[in-house]
Amino acid sequence: MFFRLGLVILLLPSLYVYLRLRPLFSSRRNKIVFTFFFLCLVLAFGGTEMLSHSKYGDISNSLLITGYCSLPFLLYLFLSVLLRDILLGINRLFKFVSADVLRSTKVKIVTVWILFLLPLLVVIYGRLNYTTLEINRYHIQIPKKSSTMQHMKVALASDFHIKSWTDIGFMKRFVNLVNSENVDLLLLPGDILEGDRQDEQLLEFERLFRAIQTTYGVFASVGNHESHREGAVEDFFQAANIIVLRDTAVVVDSAFTLIGKDDGHANNKKAIEELVRMTPGNLPVIVLDHRPTDIERISGAGAEMLVSGHTHYGQLWPINFITELIYDVSWGHKKIRNTHIFVTSGVQLWGPPVRTAGDSEIMMIDVDFVRPCPPLNF
Repeated sequence: MFFRLGLVILLLPSLYVYLRLRPLFSSRRNKIVFTFFFLCLVLAFGGTEMLSHSKYGDISNSLLITGYCSLPFLLYLFLSVLLRDILLGINRLFKFVSADVLRSTKVKIVTVWILFLLPLLVVIYGRLNYTTLEINRYHIQIPKKSSTMQHMKVALASDFHIKSWTDIGFMKRFVNLVNSENVDLLLLPGDILEGDRQDEQLLEFERLFRAIQTTYGVFASVGNHESHREGAVEDFFQAANIIVLRDTAVVVDSAFTLIGKDDGHANNKKAIEELVRMTPGNLPVIVLDHRPTDIERISGAGAEMLVSGHTHYGQLWPINFITELIYDVSWGHKKIRNTHIFVTSGVQLWGPPVRTAGDSEIMMIDVDFVRPCPPLNF
């Protein structure tokens, strides 16, 4: 259903682009060539998505990446054509350029080049931004309660979407960055694994995760992509030394409690209130929930900290404005009541390996455990 809806959303603006661009080609031959090229461009993303999940999904990584990049290219081609039409509308009012000049062959050729080069440049930028891993730092205070801990450094990363063409070199940089920070805890709130192939490359990713050095370990919750391939996912987590929390809570070093929400479709999923009641009430509670959709309930249940992913911060500008309307926290840090909310834009992405909104990031969170100040007596 989601895939079909996506195709409809893709086809409508594509039809608009086609109808606006075709008149710029003068000869019948050029119109036919453009029509064939544009049809291939529109079908490329859907074809690549189906191919990547078929038995032929291990074809050239370069071919898959090119096919996936057709979607952001179409998006920015649509925005470029839309901007052109807005400028043409303004020109009709104020007559900056005569109609004869705009209809000339030279202007049409220049227009076509500009309209196709601008999206290409944006996609190239987005591809570079996608492969650049950033560390974004935060410093918060949470109630100490009965914990003996004074300070903890937490690394937060999600949405790796590890697949056949995930760059091993990129993952090595991730591991090296985490290890260089001497973190106490690494939290992975979902969508770590994409795909169900058990090949040598996946074994290398397992080895890389095992090389991560922390004081208390690596903990994860399950994302919506992993819930479709639970058998392969469990094997991967176990081999990678990642502790998965599925609607369960664990006390770590008698210092704090971790709760992992299950993003799957099980009928016996536990409510956050029930999970919090199962925990020692005298320790700080940190919740991993892949989707930041239960923020109010988790805050109301008394958790000190919530970490999520899933949104990708829209991934492609201006889609990030839509995610900001959908989610109370689409990306970044916000304190609601006594709960610190962190939503990361993700280490990598699903689908197009292009990011024009947000960073490919690791959130590095310094947490101070403090006692509440006593009331002032006057």
